[in-house]
Order: sequence, then structure tokens, then C-alpha cells
Amino acid sequence: MSFAASETASQPACWRRAAELAGDRAGALPATGERIAVVGCGTSFYMAQAYASLREDAGQGESHAFAASEFPFGRSYDRVVALTRSGTTTEVLELLTRLSGTTRTVAITADPATPVMTAADDVVVLDFADEQSVVQTRFATTVLTLLRAHLGLHTEQALRDAETALAEPLPEGLLDCTQFTFLGRGWTVGLANEAALKMKEASLSWTESYPAMEYRHGPISISTTGTATWMFGSAPEGLAQQVLDTGARWIDSDLDPLADLVRVQRLAIARALAGGLDPDLPRHLTRSVVLSQG
Repeated sequence: MSFAASETASQPACWRRAAELAGDRAGALPATGERIAVVGCGTSFYMAQAYASLREDAGQGESHAFAASEFPFGRSYDRVVALTRSGTTTEVLELLTRLSGTTRTVAITADPATPVMTAADDVVVLDFADEQSVVQTRFATTVLTLLRAHLGLHTEQALRDAETALAEPLPEGLLDCTQFTFLGRGWTVGLANEAALKMKEASLSWTESYPAMEYRHGPISISTTGTATWMFGSAPEGLAQQVLDTGARWIDSDLDPLADLVRVQRLAIARALAGGLDPDLPRHLTRSVVLSQG
């Protein structure tokens, strides 16, 4: 079994621990009413998108998400939350250094032996969710579970749904699809973006992601026999039938959307193995992007 497969399978246990930790580390996480920015790179950026949308929709305060390299330093925030599995990503460390002494920062990481431990004002360590695979699975979803729990939005049903997502067979025919589109609404747009990235990284699949209502505004033209459109959460009225009318496959689920992401992780690993690829070591990728200086 690949590391990615075993790490994917461990997510229900990791989520349970993260939900318990949320209360213990509440003081390090954004308080109600704070204006915050959430930053990350790659997968962590997409988890930032999901969290920022969830928090603002919950009435907890204005919340923005940025790729760490695109942070708008001209804006004022009460707190900046940095998501970084490795704790070594150059853009994240440079951002935290630049904000030091001016804006309260908290980093959520998997590795307590990295520079981020001193770069941020507060740190939440999820070392039990660290990974050996280059491809992120359980760390990303465990971070979002921690943050959902802090918002009071985590449920036992999400854990049960994750177990279901791991146990049930994947929808038939997906291994043979030539293209995948992932759609979301609100906080699940971040999940759709992450799903597309996961399939690209692990299996070199051709993927796209969009807010669901945007799919009719051009992207649906790619939909045809042999393609799949995967919806996270509730779909806009009529969209499923429009996709089916093109001859494409329509995939949705009654599972908690974060648990549904686990199904995509499984699909990415399965497609990688079917194509003779190593899902733990995607081409051109490393665990962390560390840029040389000078």
C-alpha cells in the first residue's frame, strides 16, 4: 500500500483528534469578530479558501483567503492564519517574517521542528496528521476539521461520512474518464479546487474546477461522453440534468462535502496506480517548495 493510501484511510481518526484539540487551542485561533486573512500555498491555499468562506458565512467576522505570495500588505487584519504542512515553505515564512510585530499571526503545521515555530506568534501543531507522501490528503482535511470544530461546525456525522467514503466502492467508470470538472458553492469551492489539484498531482489527470453557477458560462462546453462533472454539496437547480444531456457523467453525494473529498483522494490514487504512477512521488514535485535566496 502506498503512503498516500494509508494516510487517506487514517482520516477519521485524525479528524476526531483535531476536533478534540480545537477546544484546547481555541486561544490561538481567530476570535469572533476579528478581521482575518488565511494564507497557504497549493493545497493549503484551497483549505484557506474553504475556511474563510465558512467563517464569514457563520457570522464570525470578515475573512479573506490568499495564496501566500499574493498577500495584500496594504490591508489591515487583526490576525493572519498561515496553513503549512511542512513549516518550511518559502512564501509562508517570508510573509510571517514581514508581518512580525505588526499583525498577530498563527501557523497551523504538521512539523514542530521547522522554522515556522518561531516565525509565527502562535502555532498549532497537528503532528499526528503529518504525511510521508508528497501528495497531501489527511493533513489538509484535518486542518479544516480543526477549524470547522473551532467554528462549532464539526459534527459526528462528518466522521461517519468519512468512514463511508472510505468503505464504499467508487462510482463505476471513473477510471476511464478523460477529463474531470469539480464544482462547489460557498465553502466547497475550495474543496473543488483541491479535488482538481489532487487529481492532477497524483494521477496526471486533466482537471478543472469552478464555482457551480459559473459552469454554464462557458466551461460546460468541455462536457461530453467520457468526461465527469463532480459536485461538492448541493447543486444549482437543473445543472445535473444539463450535464447529463451532454453525455457526461454527473457525480454527487449526500455525504458531508469534506468526506466527499476523501472519495476524490481515493480516485486520484486509484488512477495513479492504474496508470503505473507512484502516488507518493508525483513528477516535478517535492514535499515543500523552498526557494534559494539570491
